[in-house]
Amino acid sequence: MKRFHVHVSVANLSDSIRFYSALFAAEPTVVKDDYAKWMLEDPRINFAISQRGASPGLDHLGVQVENETELAEMHERLSGAALPVDAQVGAACCYARSDKYWTIDPQGLAWETYQTLAEVPTFGESRGAPAIEPNTDVSARCSPTRGKAIGVPVNSTCC
Repeated sequence: MKRFHVHVSVANLSDSIRFYSALFAAEPTVVKDDYAKWMLEDPRINFAISQRGASPGLDHLGVQVENETELAEMHERLSGAALPVDAQVGAACCYARSDKYWTIDPQGLAWETYQTLAEVPTFGESRGAPAIEPNTDVSARCSPTRGKAIGVPVNSTCC
């Protein structure tokens, strides 16, 4: 079963954890120095926040899947939208290793669809690059490398 994903960049992580914990009536399932995530069933959402130097606000949206079949289905859907899709196999992002596909919608919002494979000890890394340290702007490392709408900056970090 698929799960909707929202990632928000925040100015103050502890204030935001307090607010979203009250809003969701649940504590985060993951808390790091620069990141928190709620895996909620009602509503079924993977809601993540991070404080990594990006401008506060919506970072990206996505659909988290549970298996390779669902990921292939979502890749086909993205490909059918007639916008470039960037594949990232084994990407380390948001303290997880995932296979994912990124695109940018006509408004310039980054969208990802992904399957989480395992946890990792760092926020992320680019292919062949060192791990990303906390409070580092990762906009060029955990976002689509293609698919950017002309004239629209890609400011997404990652899941």
